[in-house]
Amino acid sequence: MKINRIDHICVAVKDLEAAQKAWEPVLGKSGPDETYVDDVARVRVARYMIGETGLELMEDTTGNGDTARFIEKKGEGIMLMGLNVDSARQSLDELKSAGYRLISDPTYGEVLPSALNCEYGFVHPRALNGVLLEIIDYKWEEAK
Repeated sequence: MKINRIDHICVAVKDLEAAQKAWEPVLGKSGPDETYVDDVARVRVARYMIGETGLELMEDTTGNGDTARFIEKKGEGIMLMGLNVDSARQSLDELKSAGYRLISDPTYGEVLPSALNCEYGFVHPRALNGVLLEIIDYKWEEAK
């Protein structure tokens, strides 16, 4: 599997505004480069671009989503690392063939479509020291 770059790192936080106040001075930013709500993942996100890598602070919007469950079990902290590849489908197939457990979505299977005109999928955190690994083939025009 060829990795182009670390695409993004997600930090699960209880309070997005408080987390932004803590992180922005460290990152040398006066605000996020992008904010959005992902209704499917049930998170509110503040994304900061550091070179070609996004640092995403994620706050659960429902109290019972994956981010809330992560915080309940492990506390706030790094929840996910995303790797950018040319083909998520091919890379996930390679990882599965190598014995890595993938997370399967009940609707789409192991490779999910994105509204960002790309595909992505996840390696189970038990396979990688508790870190949820996302494989994504988004074509970042901003990073070129």
